[in-house]
Amino acid sequence: MSNSATDVISPAIEHTKQQLFKPFRLKQWTRLAFVGLLAGELSSGGGCNFQVPNFPRHTNRSNHFAPSLLASSPLHAGALAALIALFVAAGLILIVLFIYLKSMMRFVLFDSVVNRECRIRESWRRRIRPGFRYFLWQLGFAFVAWIVAAIIFGGPIGIAYLLGWFHNPDQHLVALILGGIGLFFVFFAYFILLVTATVMTKDFIVPQMALEEISAVEGWRRLLQMMKTEKLSYAGYIGMKIVLAIAAGILVAIVSLIVILILAIPISGLGIVAVLGGKAAGMQWDVVTIALVVVAASIAFVIIMYLVCLISVPTIVFFPAYSMYFFAARYSPLRNVLYPLPAPPQEPPALPPPFLPPPEPIG
Repeated sequence: MSNSATDVISPAIEHTKQQLFKPFRLKQWTRLAFVGLLAGELSSGGGCNFQVPNFPRHTNRSNHFAPSLLASSPLHAGALAALIALFVAAGLILIVLFIYLKSMMRFVLFDSVVNRECRIRESWRRRIRPGFRYFLWQLGFAFVAWIVAAIIFGGPIGIAYLLGWFHNPDQHLVALILGGIGLFFVFFAYFILLVTATVMTKDFIVPQMALEEISAVEGWRRLLQMMKTEKLSYAGYIGMKIVLAIAAGILVAIVSLIVILILAIPISGLGIVAVLGGKAAGMQWDVVTIALVVVAASIAFVIIMYLVCLISVPTIVFFPAYSMYFFAARYSPLRNVLYPLPAPPQEPPALPPPFLPPPEPIG
């Protein structure tokens, strides 16, 4: 009988203990943190909000100076357009490279959890072909997702515009409010669908691509066949994984906050001592001192991020192991890898016949 989503929690925890603590190896933790970060297994709850500064306005003449300069100087306008195009192209190239790196590291993480040993170079060389296929799948999936989103949300907005609802919003306030609420729920449902498809791809399609080198489309065809007979089991898996992810995220956040607060005390103390010592020595804020402060802050940030990644290593191993033990009961190639059959006992070598003395001569 196939294991349920709750039955495989204990094997996944035991797998994590065996791999990370028996024995504890800092080098392996560091490699797993690096692989998990690039594979997208780490979750970040923070965000960066910034505001564009408001530059002072002097006169009306100065406000129209820049547009008139661009209009009268096609060279400047062309250079600005070329610079913007260059930044856009560089950004797209970086995004594509990151998606490729993330695709390859997903297979490196799979090998690391299955084999209980993280060997980045070896796994990278062995998984180039399925990693590239997964990369193409992610590009195609993102393209289709954006197209569908444009149709779902652009269609109603375009219809509302053609009906003139945006020209006289006061006269269509009820329709706009109800339409906005409906569009919000459609967006939420679509977002949940995309997240679910992404999670199931990395949990159930990647193992098939790794073990049989099939395409993601073929993996999804097989998975849909499996899900037809066990809809509740897979739904329970998604629900249980959400609960576990929330609990793990809270735990990791608490431990990370404690570590950051502990490190903030000596780092702040060293900073205060350095500033006071610099003032006593007659140092002033210039390019050199500012550069030193930036370097010191960067080093402190890297150390804190490294420790936070190390704290997240148990979750980096647990969640792939959790999905593998759930899927192994339904996918025999993965079951054979996780539960290898014992080698047949070897028969002892045949012993040579005992030495018999020659017969004595007759008479």
